[in-house]
Amino acid sequence: MTMEKALPEGWSSFTLNDISHLPGGKTPSKSNPEYWNDGNILWVSPKDMKTPTISDSGDKITEQAVTKGGMAVYPKSSILFVVRSGILKHSFPVAVTKNEVTINQDLKAITPVNGIDTKFLFQLLRAFSNQILGSCSKAGTTVNSIDLEALGKLQLPLPPLAEQQVIADKLDALLAQVATTKIRLERVPETIKRFRQSVLAAAVSGKLTEGWRGSKPAPFAQPPITIGQEKSDCPDGWEWNKLIDLARLESGHTPRKSIQEYWEGGDVPWISLQDIRAAHGTVIAKTKFMPTRLGIENSSARLLPKGTVCFSRDISVGYTTIMGAEMATTQHFVNWICTEELNNHYLMYAFMAAKDHLTISGQGTTVKTLYMPACKQFRLLTPPLPEQQEIVRRVEELFTHADAVEQQAKAALEKVNNLTQSILAKAFRGELTADWRAANPELISGENSAEALLARIREERAAQKPKKRATTRRKKKAVSD
Repeated sequence: MTMEKALPEGWSSFTLNDISHLPGGKTPSKSNPEYWNDGNILWVSPKDMKTPTISDSGDKITEQAVTKGGMAVYPKSSILFVVRSGILKHSFPVAVTKNEVTINQDLKAITPVNGIDTKFLFQLLRAFSNQILGSCSKAGTTVNSIDLEALGKLQLPLPPLAEQQVIADKLDALLAQVATTKIRLERVPETIKRFRQSVLAAAVSGKLTEGWRGSKPAPFAQPPITIGQEKSDCPDGWEWNKLIDLARLESGHTPRKSIQEYWEGGDVPWISLQDIRAAHGTVIAKTKFMPTRLGIENSSARLLPKGTVCFSRDISVGYTTIMGAEMATTQHFVNWICTEELNNHYLMYAFMAAKDHLTISGQGTTVKTLYMPACKQFRLLTPPLPEQQEIVRRVEELFTHADAVEQQAKAALEKVNNLTQSILAKAFRGELTADWRAANPELISGENSAEALLARIREERAAQKPKKRATTRRKKKAVSD
């Protein structure tokens, strides 16, 4: 946001130097317990600047830290902003205090000023955050910082006081609506995730196709893939089968990374743990790492056919994908080449529905692992092939619908994220209050104009400056006399 356009009637421009000398803070000695133990005065640092309002929770210092440590205390409704911190690479954090606070050396404060509405000034700094970062930042050796001289001289728009308050109230209402909409949109991915899990649960229990099948599913609480003899009742025509009777089990391997010829210029898709996390529940088309044919031939890895179902048995237990072409995999996977009796997409959906159960079934405390003997004991709840195909069709139809909703929500969220800055820009160009100005000309002219307001602020600040002490020359003269 810039001030290239002419300011509205009654407005003026000002700088932060016009209203404040931008005082800062410091950190009381951490080695002195009387500065910190049982403190009751809030001490704010950049980590506390994640919300627009500074809460009462956080680090606190004692009265001794203030009196002996030389800490400044800033009143309620002071505006704080970060001037030195790594987070300045991404944002210019601004917040308002609810109570008295002290601050550390990475923050600056603007205390309440007669004639400047606090909420207005807070939103103004937010609106100009990109310009502040673009024109006032200076790179340091370890972190970025704000050039205080440049910041203090930055020209900002100033409406009359009455209009400041109208702008602040309008922004409160509009931005609250934006925030509510944003929260709702941010919940959509989790809602879609629960929807997909519900679809999978209905699919592998027979509920999704009960009308197609003509009979209700038998109630059961177990997941569709278990280990060993675990099983329960199942829908009419369904049965529990050993997975190795319906699909050929293959393992994977990693060609030696230390041998350059096994990896340089390789063109063999090779699915790693990173790949399967990203491709979970989909058909994988390409992989991050690609060994050479020589690497595959000189390892225990083997090329597996298109359509092979890959299941991660350790580290990322439960993630599953289907090969979109001939590929190899890491040793962390068990791979299933389905026979004609088993639809590979149905198997993938069954693995997805059983993910939590199989993860819990793994061995180990920090990293769960399903060892090969356990994988060989997988039992699959299996419908007849025609019903498998119908289940896959219905699941994919519902998932496609869910994907479309999620993409729409994502696009809407991007627009909402841009809406805040757009509203702020309109506010500080005077567009939100054009009708108000037309209806209240007496509140924006003469003594009520921003120019007159700014002159009074400057006069008050000048009157508050302490008188200078006698000069050194006068002292020397008195001594010589």
